[in-house]
Amino acid sequence: MGMTRRYFGLGIAAISLTACNGTTTQGPSSPKSTGLPDDLKPAKNAGYDDWVASFKIRAQERGISSTTLSTGFRGTGYLPGVVKRDRNQTEFSRTLEDYLAIAASDERVSKGRAAFAQHQTTLKALEAQYGVDAEIITAIWGLESFYGERRGNVPVISSTSTLAFDGRRGAFFENQLMAALNILQSGDIPASRLTGSWAGAMGHTQFIPTSYQAFAVDFTGDGRRDIWSDDPTDALASTAAYLQRNGWTRGVRWGGEVGEGAPAGSIIQPQAGGPKFAVTSNFKVIKRYNNSDAYAIGVGHLADRIGGAGPLRASFPPDANGLTKDDRIALQQRLTAKGFDTDGADGVIGPNTTKAISAYQSSKGLPATGEPSQELLQSLG
Repeated sequence: MGMTRRYFGLGIAAISLTACNGTTTQGPSSPKSTGLPDDLKPAKNAGYDDWVASFKIRAQERGISSTTLSTGFRGTGYLPGVVKRDRNQTEFSRTLEDYLAIAASDERVSKGRAAFAQHQTTLKALEAQYGVDAEIITAIWGLESFYGERRGNVPVISSTSTLAFDGRRGAFFENQLMAALNILQSGDIPASRLTGSWAGAMGHTQFIPTSYQAFAVDFTGDGRRDIWSDDPTDALASTAAYLQRNGWTRGVRWGGEVGEGAPAGSIIQPQAGGPKFAVTSNFKVIKRYNNSDAYAIGVGHLADRIGGAGPLRASFPPDANGLTKDDRIALQQRLTAKGFDTDGADGVIGPNTTKAISAYQSSKGLPATGEPSQELLQSLG
């Protein structure tokens, strides 16, 4: 999809936000500005208005009609929150253990099995046509939008035009904006429903506009490639088409944990002391969706779990603070029991857990470092 997709989606791309230690504001697709925080609603910006005026000239020269421009930009505008989020992006330094704790959480597995059962006929039809395992398609759906629950409701014209005007990745986002306008002009979606993440990723499986143009398909046969609909069929088909066209080999597994019947292939160990994985050419194809070993393992492992497999058998070593996952879960549970809510207990130390630790430390007259430790765990009883 050109630039790595990890910056665009709502699901595992923002993994620290979808864990029990954070929140998301996104929900299913909805009319413009519905349920959005104030900083993701249009704000006055004269420079942006001038940029849009000049862009419209360029767009018309490239075949975008005045009607499409008028309709597409109606009610849109500069979104300060988009620039803020773009500026505040970091590469989350999660361990693979933390990543998989979220990517293949009990909730994501159970919801994935339910989604697979509900849409099994469609998924098996996609597997037959495109050769991509139905469980892999489902897993990508689960990581990208939590099976459609977090598709995003930020107007794509506003988000991409804001980022194009901002200029940090101006050329890239101007291309996304032009592609979004072409989507409107083609009639696949009305302007009021052209929504996505704050950075313009759209639908159940979070396609950016240029990827939509290149890979989206109309599997329902209704004449529109509707990846935004509550019916996920076109979005799932588009994901299968994407993987197929990027080299997916029918009948070959993504890989698996070494020693668990994994196919022969390259051996990788993303976390020192943790499980090893044998990966195949299809593992590399998954990375075309998001160029990250952790993401590809997350997709593959979640797919296996959806298909009925159990958790990984090999254990991960204690973290830098000397805590195992069980220790971290116990820490979260004990903090919550004492009134310092961590908003769940998944063993991943995120913002809510750090805040809870600091509050507990302050209550005891200790320096509020927010750092977990064996000493802290023992002090909680």
